Amino acid sequence: MTMRTTLRTRSGEVLPQGSGMGGGIVPGVFDQAEAMRPTVYGERWAIVGGHPLVTEAGADVLRRGGNAVDAGVAAGFVSNVVQVQMCNLGGIAPILVRAAGSTDVDSIAGVGSWGASADLDRILADYGGALPLGGVPSIVPGAVSGWLTALSRYGTMPLPDVMAAAIEFAEDGFLLDPRTASHLETMGAGFARWESSAEVYRPNGTPLAAGERLRQPALARTLRALSDAAAEAAAAGAERTEAIEAAHRRFYTGEIAETIVGFVRERGGYLDTADLAAFRADVAPAPSVGFGEWTVHVTPTWSQGLIVAQALGILERRGIRSIPAESPEYAHEVVEALKIAFSERERSFGDPRFTGVDPAQLLSDSHLATLAAMIGEEALPNTPTLGMPTTTLPSTTAVVVVDADGGAFSCSPSDTIDGAPVIPELGIICSPRGVQSRLLPGHPNALRPGARPCVTPAAVIALNPALDGVWAVACPGGDVIVQAIAQAMLQLDVYGRTPQAAVEAPRLFGSSYPGGFHPHPEGRSLVFIEAGFPPQVAEDLERRGHEVVDWPANEFDAGSVQTIVSMRRGGETVLAAGADSRRTAYANAR
Repeated sequence: MTMRTTLRTRSGEVLPQGSGMGGGIVPGVFDQAEAMRPTVYGERWAIVGGHPLVTEAGADVLRRGGNAVDAGVAAGFVSNVVQVQMCNLGGIAPILVRAAGSTDVDSIAGVGSWGASADLDRILADYGGALPLGGVPSIVPGAVSGWLTALSRYGTMPLPDVMAAAIEFAEDGFLLDPRTASHLETMGAGFARWESSAEVYRPNGTPLAAGERLRQPALARTLRALSDAAAEAAAAGAERTEAIEAAHRRFYTGEIAETIVGFVRERGGYLDTADLAAFRADVAPAPSVGFGEWTVHVTPTWSQGLIVAQALGILERRGIRSIPAESPEYAHEVVEALKIAFSERERSFGDPRFTGVDPAQLLSDSHLATLAAMIGEEALPNTPTLGMPTTTLPSTTAVVVVDADGGAFSCSPSDTIDGAPVIPELGIICSPRGVQSRLLPGHPNALRPGARPCVTPAAVIALNPALDGVWAVACPGGDVIVQAIAQAMLQLDVYGRTPQAAVEAPRLFGSSYPGGFHPHPEGRSLVFIEAGFPPQVAEDLERRGHEVVDWPANEFDAGSVQTIVSMRRGGETVLAAGADSRRTAYANAR
């Protein structure tokens, strides 16, 4: 037995250490845990969801032979039931997909658009610059089209099999964990004003407690209607994709669509049945940027995904790989790179069908070099790129899945239940994401008829052909989302931390830009710093002109990054998953 004598009492007494079967008061020979949770490893598949039940639903699909997209869509539907405080079937679902073996990544715009009758001048005149919740900022629900489009184009399983768990949790209910119960109680301050919402989430006028069962029968009926539409079409001889299309029609035309439109219009909204009937979750190549040995693909400019790509591109050109982690220089460089990327959002991001902005130009070597050169020793002013010519070329949850064939799914479904009233017949809200449009004529993200707002949720999938590598990342958290993703990616790729240690590492959050949600408040030079950074980091930031706000360790508002990295090692596929401990995220792998 090996004996070591490196442990001492405070008074100086040496304590013997042992190993194996003992020999010391405590063994004292094993490494300290690098994170609060372990990195989860697998060889067949890995999944990280925003809640254990979400993760288990996706894992069950993978065990039954489904691919990453089958599992991602199943987990997405379940998140709309068990994480209803964070995302909604009537909400949004920005998605990235990498088909197994493909060199490309596709984006799926599960984000709805304003109705054709929406008019900025009229809204300004009627509401004096406000966007009152309840109906006015309602856009077409995009999540359902996102889920169905992903499953149809990239999945393998029939829709009823994929939706079964979500229907069960909605019909039979599920037991609330303490965190979800607390979130529902907190959000009650917002949704309690709407009787239809309070009846479901505050039955008998009191918040549900941990261990109590939440049932959502109206939501169950809506989910079952979609599943039944696909099953009926299949029974009549339809192919799998045709059956999924029947479910799409069931939601976006007929009784469901009419109910959504009638409810929204009664509350001042601008949707019509024709808006829903015409809606599709567009599929397009995902913009990308080189970062180290990876090609990082992000959601297009209808989301804030390009902020991740631009920030990483700027930091690469600033020499981030030679800067120590959590150092004062690291903090300043990261805050400034993100500040510049958010300024680019104000200058250029919006629905690409209307802005004409080319993401390739925003991510070009020359443009990123210009942006990188703006960073100096002192804090830049807010939105420092607004003088450049414009190119003319709330919370959330997350799901990431990677399978052994290299298929990958990344999504940040969203729309919280305090943003709009529940439609009682359907058990869903109608996405209020119009609050992310700008009421400023000429702004790239201005409210436009038929346009998508630029939303905060984003998704990332990176590829590394040399290592047969696939890396999926997603996160909830409003304007924190892209900042948390970028920092977790730095921790893993630049500083060599495991996925779990990377997502748990302390983070910074800058707010030197207009916020993503109406009325778009601006925090001039504010930097929020989680506990875990050395004290000199805050001191140095203040010296450079940043205004520092202290956050506790494991801060909820610092986001919840969920990530999976898959690479070939010794001829075998190794998948490693990290689930951020700041929220209820959970990882599983096999």
